[in-house]
Amino acid sequence: MSDIKVDPKQYSIINEPYYEEVDKEVELYEVAYSVRMPMMLKGPTGCGKSRFVEYMAWKLNKPLITVACNEDMTASDLIGRFLLDKDGTKWQDGPLTTAARMGAICYLDEIVEARQDTTVVIHPLTDHRRSLPLDKKGELIQAHPDFQLVISYNPGYQSLMKDLKQSTKQRFGAMDFDYPGEKTEINIVAKESGVDSDIAEKLVHIAQRARNLKGHGLDEGISTRLLVYAGQLISKGVDPLSACMITMVTPLTDDPDMRDTLEAAVQTFMS
Repeated sequence: MSDIKVDPKQYSIINEPYYEEVDKEVELYEVAYSVRMPMMLKGPTGCGKSRFVEYMAWKLNKPLITVACNEDMTASDLIGRFLLDKDGTKWQDGPLTTAARMGAICYLDEIVEARQDTTVVIHPLTDHRRSLPLDKKGELIQAHPDFQLVISYNPGYQSLMKDLKQSTKQRFGAMDFDYPGEKTEINIVAKESGVDSDIAEKLVHIAQRARNLKGHGLDEGISTRLLVYAGQLISKGVDPLSACMITMVTPLTDDPDMRDTLEAAVQTFMS
C-alpha cells in the first residue's frame, strides 16, 4: 500500500457533466464497463472525448483519475516513487496505481504523447492479468474489480513516430468520436456558452468552413470547445467579431493568408 492515504471522494464527479449523446456511445460504454474492457477513444481535439469520460464516470458513480500525458512523463510518474522526507523514505503511488487500488476509472489523455517505454507499463492491466507490478517496491497489485483503463488520442494529428504500437492498440476496445452533427453542435454551444441558438448556429457554420481547410493549410479544424469559448465571450458582451478572432482564428494559425481566410469566414457570418 501507499504510505500516503488517498480519499476516493476527491476523485468523484459530484455534478452531472453536460453531454449530448450522438450515437449510442453511452450504452456501448456501459456494456464495455460491465466487463471492465479497456477502452480507447479516438477523435480530433476538442470534440468531447474528455467530457464523455467525465459523464460516464458520473453516470456509473465511479471515481475518475485523469492524466494528461506528455513526452517527459516517465513510468514512475504513472506508477509511483519513493519520496524523501525528515523521517526517511515514503512510497507515493502514482495516478495509475491509485486508480488500480481504489477501483477508479483511469483516463490517460493523449496517450501517444507519452514515450512508448512509459506506456508499456499499462499492458499487464489491460489483459486477463489485471495486475500492476511495482518493481521498485517489490509488490504486485491486483486491480480492484471496479478498475477500468481508458485512453484517448487524436489519430489524425499524430505522426507515424507517435502512433501507438499494435501490441498496445489490440488490448483495447475502441470508439470513434468526431465533431457532432450540426443540430447537436448548435445545442451544445448554446447550452454550454449561454448564447442564443442563432449565434450558436453562426459559430457552428464558421467552424464547418474552417474544418474544410484541414489538410489544406490547417492542421486542425475549429473544435467544439473553441466554439463554446467564443460563445462565452459573446454572452459576456464581447463584440462577436473580436470574440471569434480571439478564440477561433488566432489560436489556430500564424500564417497570414490562412488567418485572412478564417477572418473572412467570421466576417461572412458575424457582420
